Amino acid sequence: MNILHFFFGVCGNATALFLFLAPTVTFKRILKNKSTQQFSGIPYVMTLLNCLLSCWYGLPFVSPNNILVATINGTGAAIETVYVLMFLMFAPRREKVKIGGLFVFVLAVFSAVVLISLLALHGHPRKLFCGFAATIFSIIMYGSPLSIMRMVIKTKSVEYMPFLLSLFVFLCGTSWFIYGLIGRDPFVAVPNGFGCGLGALQLILYFIYYDKNKKTTDDNAIEMGPEKNPHQAQDQAQAQVKRSDKGSQNGRV
Repeated sequence: MNILHFFFGVCGNATALFLFLAPTVTFKRILKNKSTQQFSGIPYVMTLLNCLLSCWYGLPFVSPNNILVATINGTGAAIETVYVLMFLMFAPRREKVKIGGLFVFVLAVFSAVVLISLLALHGHPRKLFCGFAATIFSIIMYGSPLSIMRMVIKTKSVEYMPFLLSLFVFLCGTSWFIYGLIGRDPFVAVPNGFGCGLGALQLILYFIYYDKNKKTTDDNAIEMGPEKNPHQAQDQAQAQVKRSDKGSQNGRV
């Protein structure tokens, strides 16, 4: 059981690292254009909070035998911090104020959790408190692609839902879900079971709406969550459908 526990923890580390590094393609584009364009910084900030809380939960004095949870989320927190700072550097003023305020909120929430768990709680109550906090924001992070999934169903296009990202969301959620089950840790199993289910739904949607005659994925679209403005992406997809319908009508005339 210990070997299986360690094995799935390593698998979870590998797949999670891919998810954390996936936005590098987008940030190369941001650096090249010196602008955040229509990309959103919210997923990075919320993922940062999830990583900080999960890393804290995985530390031995909070939750024994979860050091692999702490290592990958500590790495993820460092990566997401770089993303947030880069986004703030190139974002327009209004977006910079919004993301900057959210960044301060994330640091305040994490600091509050750390102080309460250290000064007011000990033993099992500390694990429960930190575990609930980490679980809530893990579910929020995994739920971030829901708006994209809704758009896929509405537009019948997977242009803004890359296959590789959906695959690794599924693999990451599955690995950590099994890790949590073997370790009998509901605070790891529950949110990652949710992520496993969402990843499976994304893959199902992808295969339902995938069109082999179109290039539905773009290297610049590999992202951690709904990077492009969902409303703008939806408008573009609907406009494309209207143009196709108009072209078909003209062909029948």
